[in-house]
Amino acid sequence: MAAKLRKGDTVLVLTGKDKGKKGEIASVSPKDGKAVVEGVNIAIRHTKQSAGSQGGRIPKAMPIDLSNLSLIDKNGKATRVGFREEDGKKVRYAKTTGEAI
Repeated sequence: MAAKLRKGDTVLVLTGKDKGKKGEIASVSPKDGKAVVEGVNIAIRHTKQSAGSQGGRIPKAMPIDLSNLSLIDKNGKATRVGFREEDGKKVRYAKTTGEAI
């Protein structure tokens, strides 16, 4: 299946403890169906100090399921993503506005 959400997209969280928050996708794992969104689904990781890094409690963004995310269109509203052909290329478009992403 084609990727409806990609790295760099601005998304809205639809469900969970961070419902309503917006953020940018840092990475996508299509095999697992999850994405890491900056500033969303933060967990505290306790790390031991080593030669290369400071130890302590480090906040880390954890993966969130793609089904719980919705793309933000140019108007700032959540939208679904569709696919169509333009000039022989397959492009994503926002279903609310109909504009290519």
